[in-house]
Amino acid sequence: MTTTPKIALVIGSTRQSRWADKPAQWMLKKMRERGDIDVELVDLRDFDLPFFDEVASNMWLPSKDPRATRWQETVAGFDGYVFVVAEYNRSITGALKNALDQDYVGWNRKPMGAIGYGGVGAARAIEHLRLIAIEAQMVPVRSAVHIGGSEFFRVSAYNPNAEPMEAIEAAIGGSAKDMLDQVAWYARVLKQARQAETRQAA
Repeated sequence: MTTTPKIALVIGSTRQSRWADKPAQWMLKKMRERGDIDVELVDLRDFDLPFFDEVASNMWLPSKDPRATRWQETVAGFDGYVFVVAEYNRSITGALKNALDQDYVGWNRKPMGAIGYGGVGAARAIEHLRLIAIEAQMVPVRSAVHIGGSEFFRVSAYNPNAEPMEAIEAAIGGSAKDMLDQVAWYARVLKQARQAETRQAA
């Protein structure tokens, strides 16, 4: 059984005109450079999730919609998550909130981090995401990556002369390392604890 935690990098926006792919690819590169985690990009566009319409959360009853169960199987396959967060009206996107609501069991006892962009670096959206994560029994880490202000303008789609993400790496690289260090540590420790519990129950 592999001991290297598997982390999902979840793109939380599904708009055709989204900017999320640029920071997602930068973060994916950073995660792949590490030797203590495996990473997979998970794009909500690929799941065609309906609005949550089950009788209850899968904490209480199995979901019936095959699109929901496919998503739950995907979520369950990871030991932690890093969310790419766009801030919409001081919160996360509806698509991401719906994806979080479509599962409960799979998120439990796993860490989550975030890279956000938008107003004040998506700080308000990420704080909201942390509250949701706590309810889903995830472990939100302290550090996050916030792309806002002049750094956001330098690299964003709103700037006709936008620079690559590497242009702002001096501003956000340290936060990215801190966040990933924390996600990797909790992912390893919590994975070992979940495996030990499974062995005890066998």
